[in-house]
Amino acid sequence: MPYQEFTRRLNALNALSASPLFTDNKIGLEKESLRVSQTGTLSLLSHPAALGSPLTHPYITTDYSEALTEFITPPFENIKDALNFLQNTQKFVYQNLDNEILWATSMPCVVAGESSIPLARYGSSNAGTMKTVYRRGLGHRYGRVMQVIAGVHFNFSLAESFWPVLQEIEGDKQPLQDYINTRYFDLIRNSQRMGWLVPYLFGASPAVCKSFLLGGSTTLAEFDKSTYYEPYATSLRMGDIGYQNNKENETGIKACYKDINSYIASLTWAINTPYEGYKKFGFLVGGQYQQLNYNILQIENEYYSTIRPKQLLQGNEKPTIALRKRGVKYVELRSLDVNAYDPLGVNEDQLYFLEAFLLFCLLQDSPIIELPEQAEIDHNEMITAHRGRMPGLKLSCQQKQYRLKDWAMEIMQEMAGVCELLDGDDPQKPYTASLNRQTQAVQDPELTPSARMLDDMRQDHESFHRFAERMSRQHFHYYKNIKLSPEQEQFYIAETEKSIKKQQQIEASDTQSFEEYLNEYFAQS
Repeated sequence: MPYQEFTRRLNALNALSASPLFTDNKIGLEKESLRVSQTGTLSLLSHPAALGSPLTHPYITTDYSEALTEFITPPFENIKDALNFLQNTQKFVYQNLDNEILWATSMPCVVAGESSIPLARYGSSNAGTMKTVYRRGLGHRYGRVMQVIAGVHFNFSLAESFWPVLQEIEGDKQPLQDYINTRYFDLIRNSQRMGWLVPYLFGASPAVCKSFLLGGSTTLAEFDKSTYYEPYATSLRMGDIGYQNNKENETGIKACYKDINSYIASLTWAINTPYEGYKKFGFLVGGQYQQLNYNILQIENEYYSTIRPKQLLQGNEKPTIALRKRGVKYVELRSLDVNAYDPLGVNEDQLYFLEAFLLFCLLQDSPIIELPEQAEIDHNEMITAHRGRMPGLKLSCQQKQYRLKDWAMEIMQEMAGVCELLDGDDPQKPYTASLNRQTQAVQDPELTPSARMLDDMRQDHESFHRFAERMSRQHFHYYKNIKLSPEQEQFYIAETEKSIKKQQQIEASDTQSFEEYLNEYFAQS
């Protein structure tokens, strides 16, 4: 693959001794975990009141299901700080669970059917009702079981001081925010091109509980009487049994990442275009809203993507409106499985690599993705998810075949300069150390989490459920043995109380009917 532009930009940054520019990069994390009973079945208990309001709490909320807890960190300049916050948040949650544990893997277990999965509840306000109705619509469209797969999202932004420097290196004359938008979309396209590397290195879902498939047919192999798997899988979560927009071939929807305006236009079209197939679910049935609308996408977030451009929302603002008004603030990488081997669900080693990888994607040349290349990207993602560790596996790039291992080693070699830049004067060289460890995992696939998981299951004669339950209990004891400081505990108690008051204020201030609220929301332009 050509790396001329990457080398030129990297050399220019090195010539400017630009390492300090990256100390203000921002890292944020979002991690999902299912609350389960002591036997590993999905919890039917409500989101604990002691955790505050999931509608308004900035750090502890729920995702699709009432049982799918989500932990959110603010953006930090230091990876360790982000992980410490994530750990403290999970510790506070554990202190307030009622004889439950947090599931250690992305894939759920012992699912008793679609109706056994409770939708998340956010109170009686219009804003809360909209969140629940949106989730009810997702369940109709894709099935509820797909929605309780957990993941980790890596939020990343470059330091504000970095952008004028890179713009000057490029000799670019457009307004700064326009330039930032352009370069973030360059990063996004390259992340899609090379994003197969993330599930290869960090995928941790090579097997799945048979209950997940609800008795349906599958091409997966049988590991034991309760487990399906694929021998060389890395991340079945990212494969074709995970949450995908399955109707895109029928509707023609595919977000366009040419530039910010094309992206906004493609999503706007999808959230405004009816899809006949969704009318069968109804809209208002027996006094209960079944979905937000009949459109291809109810709202922007329904569109599945491995990485998203993001802007902070103001009030009840639509994401596309926020992007149009204020541009890209950060990117959200969504292809990371929950790391079953770490009590936090993610670790330093992974985050150092991901930061370097996204910077590499930014600095590398990034032409527009045409339809043939998009087909290659989709193929590479799927085949890596299902067979990524297969010896000699080949991926497609520019209508040529490359061995995954060779392409991955090529990327690793080019990333070395980025890691040196990010390490700066740090004697520990954490970025380079992480790169070296990931390089070893490319050379020896048995070092990847997916291979380790299957090996552990074989060695211990465990089903996927037993493995996941064992790791969940290990993490439970980890959190049982750490303590929050009085200041940390008071921080979370205060946030809980504030969130409850804020929800009450929202509910008390509602003056519109839900129908009026929806009409006003979708009328934003």
